[in-house]
Amino acid sequence: MKSAIRTIGMTLALSLVGAATTLAADATMGTWKLNDAKSKFAQGAAKNTTVMYEAAGDAVKVTIDGIDSKGAATHSEWTGKFDGQDYAVTGDPNSDMRSYTRVNGSLMDFTVKNAGKVDMTGRIAVTADGMHRTVTSHSTDAKGKKSTSTAVFDKQ
Repeated sequence: MKSAIRTIGMTLALSLVGAATTLAADATMGTWKLNDAKSKFAQGAAKNTTVMYEAAGDAVKVTIDGIDSKGAATHSEWTGKFDGQDYAVTGDPNSDMRSYTRVNGSLMDFTVKNAGKVDMTGRIAVTADGMHRTVTSHSTDAKGKKSTSTAVFDKQ
């Protein structure tokens, strides 16, 4: 009986350590600040100025602070997994769901939706040294005009 309890305890402990190690080794995790000088935004595009990725159990919580197209402060949060599934967004009047798909250790693709319609897609690329990330996003406005923005972030 003691052996079975010990085995279950060790299995649980190793699983938690494995999950924590995986998230800790993830180059995406941490706080990222916008490097405005290296970024190029489409006219009228909102800017994410700070993005923070942190562990939330077996998921990831992404907290985004920024400025909308009129200069007003924005704040949104997303908690989910990098598995390509849609997870709810809170605080963003322009989107209600996001999904992230891990391509490899330094690349992720994302999709932003509002009321079931894809509003934005893009790719996040983290540099080999883990100190910079580039987010390239593609969107279409209400009039059908397509635009691309490139935001460069520095790890804090």
